[in-house]
Amino acid sequence: MEKVIVCLAGDGIGPEVMESAQSVLKMIEKLYGHTFYLQDELFGGAAIDQTGQSLPARTLTSCLASDAILLGAVGGPRWEKGAERPEKGLLSLRKSLELYANVRPVQVDSVTVHLSPLKEEIVKEVNFVVVRELTGGIYFSYPKERSAERATDTLTYTRREIERIVDYAFKLARARRRKVTSIDKANVLESSKLWREVTVEVSSRYPDVELEHLLVDAAAMELIRNPKRFDVVVTENLFGDILSDEASVIAGSLGMLPSASHSCWGPSLYEPIHGSAPDIAGRDKANPIAMLRSVAMMLEQSFKLHNEAQAIENAVSSVLKAGHRTFDLGGATSTSKFTYYVLEKMEEQALVGRCK
Repeated sequence: MEKVIVCLAGDGIGPEVMESAQSVLKMIEKLYGHTFYLQDELFGGAAIDQTGQSLPARTLTSCLASDAILLGAVGGPRWEKGAERPEKGLLSLRKSLELYANVRPVQVDSVTVHLSPLKEEIVKEVNFVVVRELTGGIYFSYPKERSAERATDTLTYTRREIERIVDYAFKLARARRRKVTSIDKANVLESSKLWREVTVEVSSRYPDVELEHLLVDAAAMELIRNPKRFDVVVTENLFGDILSDEASVIAGSLGMLPSASHSCWGPSLYEPIHGSAPDIAGRDKANPIAMLRSVAMMLEQSFKLHNEAQAIENAVSSVLKAGHRTFDLGGATSTSKFTYYVLEKMEEQALVGRCK
């Protein structure tokens, strides 16, 4: 297989975890005979520094022509007061590629369950997915206005935007435990009333999938009180942004969880859910697991390479079971060393597989 992958290292720890990702992809090439054309492009704050734009035209063109996109991280305090901010590039990329479906799996690894801030009996065997609508809602709606005395943001959703993300969630649930939890604020917001109405309409096409509705405040409590109740969670952009970050701490660290953003027609984007962590950037202390799992998601979901994706997941789990922990997990294993252990384990597992 030959695929073009655009690599947007971005800012902070982004370049370090991207280096880990590229190392693992090269190992997949070696072990399975694929060819990945890894194309590095400027993005975020790094792009602002060199071009004045967070999403240069060349970067967008490369992304549009790719088979998939990997993103490290964007943002940091050094660009907060500038005319152009890194986050603008991320929003523009999502809109340009119509990356409407953000998928964040939340699964607790048995060897790190003790790292969760919640009790082990609450988080053990947690396995659900947050499906967040990514190109509509309050982040993209107008008017947006601000004066010294007043600020206005607008929250708008269309029936089409709601229908396609909810339909995606039901299709995903059919391949899992057949339950969808739709989260809204239908007791207050007009946009949520439409969201709930459309969700009920879509659910009629999937009689084999259970649908439940939760108000966002109740959902925030349930994520902590009883996260095992969830299978596929679907919600709008702002609620999904907040709730998926809340859900990420269940696993014990933001450095553990990957994400995918899917388009109706173009390449998908894969990225770890953590931020740019400028306080540890360049210190070889970042946890690469979320990035490596994002690579596994890319291989599985965009390229249908199940065995290759599972090889990465198995290697990460084996390294954790061997006791290697990055700093955020209470250990002292560096980014580069953890990646080395994963590569070593991938080769070892491949050799065992050939000998069977």
